Amino acid sequence: MANTVSFRRAAIIGTGLIGGSFALALRKHFRGISLAGYSRGGSAKRAVALGAVDEAAPDIASAVRGADLVYLALPIVATIDVLPAIAASAEPRALVTDACSTKTVVCRAAQEHFRGGARFLGGHPMAGKEHSGIEHADAELFRGAPYPLMGSETDSDPRVKEFAAVVRAIGAQPVWGDPETHDWAVGIVSHLPQLVCVALARVVQDETDETGLPLALAGPGLQDTLRLAGSPYDIWRDILLTNQQNLSRALDRLAQAIDYLRTHLASKDLEQEFRGANDLYKLLHKPR
Repeated sequence: MANTVSFRRAAIIGTGLIGGSFALALRKHFRGISLAGYSRGGSAKRAVALGAVDEAAPDIASAVRGADLVYLALPIVATIDVLPAIAASAEPRALVTDACSTKTVVCRAAQEHFRGGARFLGGHPMAGKEHSGIEHADAELFRGAPYPLMGSETDSDPRVKEFAAVVRAIGAQPVWGDPETHDWAVGIVSHLPQLVCVALARVVQDETDETGLPLALAGPGLQDTLRLAGSPYDIWRDILLTNQQNLSRALDRLAQAIDYLRTHLASKDLEQEFRGANDLYKLLHKPR
């Protein structure tokens, strides 16, 4: 059964994995919304062919014209670059939101351009895959995922309330907060794991000799651990550049934890470390 919402036309700016998945989710849960897509490459046309959007707009202004929901699913720097054009073209009634992985720089830039009329709401769906592109888009990508929104649940703007309802309808859970706290938190639970995978992959590569060892002995444990190693750098470049302070602190904390493990390898003191890790694992796998 389709849900109802006041948004009637949505513009998806950036029709890759996240933008395409959001479009497919809207298509599935809100059948009355018309969808326009825009991309600098050819992904918007592929999104039309895959049924994610109704039309591929030739430019941003055409995509945004008439839309009461504008969804920016671009890299961070590209998002900041298009904000002036979006603010100039967006309908006064529109809600503009983004899906960037860091929020402080984006929300600060948005404050300079959205001073009335169209409303900007920073957002970040905590969902994704190690493979990018519209071909990997999935209407169920956001199901069960936290969806940070930069604001307050008590915001009286009906556009904000409507978008929070959309987030819930596609299976995600709105989490309200501020940009600075968001960037610290995702630095620990999202960005640090990515860097850990990159570092571990480097160690395995460097240690593997001409016989193929030790990589030839790798089992599913290493495959599961290194899933994030499949993520391309072009997705992560802007994230690392715009969250340097939090990531530096996170790496310091990781180095301290590794040093503790190294100095206690010959003792029984690591049992408590394993218990703590077991507890966290169970917590992460509890049904939400």
